[in-house]
Amino acid sequence: MKKQGHLNRDISRVLAGMGHTDCIVIADCGLPIPPGVECIDLAVRLGEPGFATVLASLLDDFIAERAVFASEALTANSDVATQASALARIGITIDYVPHAQFKQLSREAKAIIRTGEASPYANVLLYSGVAF
Repeated sequence: MKKQGHLNRDISRVLAGMGHTDCIVIADCGLPIPPGVECIDLAVRLGEPGFATVLASLLDDFIAERAVFASEALTANSDVATQASALARIGITIDYVPHAQFKQLSREAKAIIRTGEASPYANVLLYSGVAF
């Protein structure tokens, strides 16, 4: 559910249409996009925009109650592990699944926001909460 404005019209449209427990993915530039799932491609070049920048921007406009990360990020990407810990500190439930399962779960997403992030396992499934 939306909280305030977002400059990207495609992201804003998707967020406005989300209901409780719907999910959206923020993905690195290598995550495969499942057939039938909308891809909002923000990638400009390797590293831009980065995962953390897009995650922060999305959370300014989105009420997330749960986040799912690939368990491999815990050992292979300390920056993503730090982002997960930060989300837990603000009350978002954090879950970890094997990367293969993460890719399967991404098939449920309303959209995948593709960043330019070029580090391993820099992906998150965000599940919508409610404003009340």
